[in-house]
Amino acid sequence: MKHIHFIAIGGAIMHQLALALQRQGYIVTGSDDEITDPAKSNLKAAGLLPAEFGWFPEKITPPSPSERAGERSSPDAIVLGMHAKADNPELLAAKKAGIPVYSFPQYVYEVSKNKKRVVVAGSHGKTTITSMIMHILKHQGIQFDYLVGARVAGFDQSVQLTDAPLIILEGDEYPASVEEKRPKIFFYHPHISVLSGIAWDHINVFPTYEIYFNQFEQYLKGLDSGVKVFYNNEDNEVRRVIAGNSEKLVALPYQTPPFHYADGFPIMDTADGPVKVSVFGRHNLLNMQAAIDVCMDLGISEKDCYAAIATFTGAARRLEKVKEEDGLLVYRDFAHAPSKLKATLTAVREAYPDHHLVACFELHTFSSLNEQFLSEYAHSMDSADDAIVYFSHHALGLKGLPPLDPGTVRKYFARNDVNVIDERQKLEETVRTLIVNQQKPTYPTGRPVFLLLMSSGTFDGIDWNTVSSR
Repeated sequence: MKHIHFIAIGGAIMHQLALALQRQGYIVTGSDDEITDPAKSNLKAAGLLPAEFGWFPEKITPPSPSERAGERSSPDAIVLGMHAKADNPELLAAKKAGIPVYSFPQYVYEVSKNKKRVVVAGSHGKTTITSMIMHILKHQGIQFDYLVGARVAGFDQSVQLTDAPLIILEGDEYPASVEEKRPKIFFYHPHISVLSGIAWDHINVFPTYEIYFNQFEQYLKGLDSGVKVFYNNEDNEVRRVIAGNSEKLVALPYQTPPFHYADGFPIMDTADGPVKVSVFGRHNLLNMQAAIDVCMDLGISEKDCYAAIATFTGAARRLEKVKEEDGLLVYRDFAHAPSKLKATLTAVREAYPDHHLVACFELHTFSSLNEQFLSEYAHSMDSADDAIVYFSHHALGLKGLPPLDPGTVRKYFARNDVNVIDERQKLEETVRTLIVNQQKPTYPTGRPVFLLLMSSGTFDGIDWNTVSSR
């Protein structure tokens, strides 16, 4: 029975892989210097939560003669998380002992190299497209494994490994580990891939757009000849990178399908008649087309794809409804990059033209809090009636970044009336006041309110159900 040890087991996807391997019968152990929920609760329920937080190189070394037989085994392999540093004591012990060390994506490939692999890559839309493919396959009763970066309705976990002949992988361009600094997508070796879009992100790793763009060039160049790549034909940068690799790949374009809105819901205009879907926004319908194209390539009919996608309700924190009451809708979205903000706001504006749109965005990632990158956000929130940008000085400190001035942030968003806030209490008060005032009959517009919350963080733990209550 194989023993796999996870260094930095508490990661969002790392712990899910650990759980998936345990379900497959592997002996799984792990360490981390900090583990928070939901990983903490999930690992505890499975009996995998470390007894102590910290790094313990003795977990790596072979058991001594004095230890009872079967009490402890030396790991057969190490899975190294991004959280671990180069001088991690357990990593050093594994190297000294000659134990194979894998990054997360390298190990996923090891356990899936006999499967047909579908990889969804790109700067945005990856989680949604992957989730849609999973939903259609499950609806059709097809057996498959998967790795996805969010909770998906109808699935108990975000990583599944079985004996299924097919695996659907969300591909990330972020480095694989401190030992292997190439993007994760380089290691999956797909038979089918999706390229959803290219928009500069991760400035801490890719300091210029050219370096970032080059990662996708290298990804395509590294694919085997004849691999099918479904690509976003509405993205100029995607078309550019595809053009440079079109001879070796089977490049298949996709674009936004015909649709119209009715009562805030998109109606797909298909050859078999109208199909009402639950997710809205042109970017999500574009994602939907990518998922349908992949599933049709996997043998599912177009009609069956539409029947399945009609019941898709979205991945967690991707235009996810938080609250609905008379005169108020509250949604949250994972949007954090400029292109994602624009797409999400455009989607809401198009679907709910009669609502007063209050957009609240948190600067949370390293890129978004970095003044060198902030100019990328120019005009990204122009679609909102009221635009709020929030950041915390605590987050800046954790990321080792210099202080930001609200006035500087306002300048980069290129919108004079954007409200930049750096105190949690003030943010709560501002949002509550906007909602209450807007719903007064004497207020200038008196329209129902759509509160859109966009962040890859938590707005410092604000309970939006409370804040948005009248």
